[in-house]
Amino acid sequence: MPIQFKILGYAGLIPFIVLPLIALADINNYFYSFQHFVQYSAIILSFFGGIHWYDALQHNRVNHQLYVAMLPSIVAWLSLVFLDGGLLLGVLSCAFIAMLMYDKYTLVMEKQKVIEYTTLRLVLTTVVVISHLAMALIA
Repeated sequence: MPIQFKILGYAGLIPFIVLPLIALADINNYFYSFQHFVQYSAIILSFFGGIHWYDALQHNRVNHQLYVAMLPSIVAWLSLVFLDGGLLLGVLSCAFIAMLMYDKYTLVMEKQKVIEYTTLRLVLTTVVVISHLAMALIA
């Protein structure tokens, strides 16, 4: 896997790490930090649906993958609209974990790329879920 993928993946963690720290240090009102955190989380979750949309198009498959590609965006949006607090953070966290598991068993790649991608996603998802937990504990 080219280093650019790893750099961009780790760079994407910055808001997940910084926003809980800002809330903890009381630099910004917790409400605003929380809102920015869950909005960013929803955007990143939606991005994972795009990966499956492209994979389904690339491999000319119109099966469950094409439909599942829409779920992260729908779950993210509905969560932002109807949920709040710890429940919102929990649903987003579970959705990240579910997408990681779905990626592992669905994406069509060479075996070595699957291992590298899944390893990277495991690290990134772990940090994301821990950040969600931290945000919940700071409240």
